[in-house]
Amino acid sequence: MTTKKKKKKDFKYWAGKAHLWLGLTSGLIVLFLAVTGCIYVFSQEISNWARHDEIYVPKITPFRIPVTQLWQQTQKAVGPITITGVTTYNDPQKAVVFNSYKAGEGSIWYFGNIEQYYSIYTDPYTGKVLGVYDEELDFFHIVKMLHWSLLLSHPIGQQITGWATFIFVIMLITGIILWWPKNKAARKQRIWFQWKSTTKWRRKNYDLHNILGFYIATIALIIALTGMVWAFSWFQAIVYVAGSGSITPPENVQKKSVMIQKVDKDTAIENAYVVIKKKYADASAFSMTPAADSTAVISAYIQQYDGVYYVNHSLQFDQYTGKLLHERRQEEKNFGEKLITANYDIHVGAILGIPGKIIAFIASFVCMLLPISGFLIWYGRTYKKGAAAKA
Repeated sequence: MTTKKKKKKDFKYWAGKAHLWLGLTSGLIVLFLAVTGCIYVFSQEISNWARHDEIYVPKITPFRIPVTQLWQQTQKAVGPITITGVTTYNDPQKAVVFNSYKAGEGSIWYFGNIEQYYSIYTDPYTGKVLGVYDEELDFFHIVKMLHWSLLLSHPIGQQITGWATFIFVIMLITGIILWWPKNKAARKQRIWFQWKSTTKWRRKNYDLHNILGFYIATIALIIALTGMVWAFSWFQAIVYVAGSGSITPPENVQKKSVMIQKVDKDTAIENAYVVIKKKYADASAFSMTPAADSTAVISAYIQQYDGVYYVNHSLQFDQYTGKLLHERRQEEKNFGEKLITANYDIHVGAILGIPGKIIAFIASFVCMLLPISGFLIWYGRTYKKGAAAKA
């Protein structure tokens, strides 16, 4: 009587075990993140379509109301809503957007930690308010916060999504190890579907998991890693160091205004606006936030291209005179800073335009299928073994 030698447990065996148990522990969160990510990819395009009549003015005229005057008129029109910032566009057809944001305190939930969050669209030629949107209740904003932190204002929310994403990265790597074919015949089988009418659903599901997982692995890895940049400060630091080649963080310059008595601050804002328009005549949008206290500055953010944020500039102006105190242009940033700046556009695929968003949508959709098909593979094998033992 001969005894069979036990099969040696190689690296692939342990990769399979890690893939299985990590998948079972994080599968639901990964599924949730994939669904919300899939929904959010085209949020900007859908919102712009839904708000078309508010975003675009009905008629362009030669006279445009100054920003400060428009601010005062809009504030009067919206009453208790306190305006905290303004965004203007180079496109003459677009309305001016006033923002109102005031955080709340004391709640771990998203809805309990916001007092005001509005977008107000105003016609810069007539001063008429075209629309007011409560962003706190906006569908896509809620989806974003679900994706971001499960609607939790407590840091634990981002830790949950962050570590689930980290586990997903490991699963992608172990998945490729398990997928890797031993020979040419196996390689062909793992790249193309070869279903026959007699093929059992378990086999079809297995092929679906392996083949689709292989094709989207690289894109899914990029999406997951960019997600981790927001979740973990240590990972963001790694990305910065890898991009910049330096462990020295970028200098955070914060200027102060010199107090002057009896001065018209509206003139200072108008002066700052004129400087911005002159310096960045080819930019898409300009956002300005007034000074928070007596020594703070007027902050300006320049969005160079419409719909994307990877190229931007920042400026600081004296709140009493409108004098330019500091300017940080995109070209002055090192590659590490540029990587962090481009993180959002890479994450949603916007950095490649609509084709990039389509790729991100497909990858997110497949990522949604992977936990489901993976669970079915595990369940099918477990059920099959249980049935055989019972027989």
